[in-house]
Amino acid sequence: SRGATIVAVRTKAEYQQGHIKGSVNIPLNNLPNHYSKLNKAKPVITCCASGVRSAQAKSILKANGFAEVHNGGGWSGLNNRLN
Repeated sequence: SRGATIVAVRTKAEYQQGHIKGSVNIPLNNLPNHYSKLNKAKPVITCCASGVRSAQAKSILKANGFAEVHNGGGWSGLNNRLN
């Protein structure tokens, strides 16, 4: 509701198997190369399959100047909470 960007940090193949509508796919290992795709002034919600990679992504983003980052956990559970 506050314009957060949802970042799916799963692989491209995983993302293609299912994802949250409107989310951005940036695999965890490529995240440092794609900070410019994200707005540091907006909230970011990370998600993956189970919550492990999204927790890592949250730490990486926070360490690189993103002020408001939330670990959304597994994408399917997050999708259920959003709908």
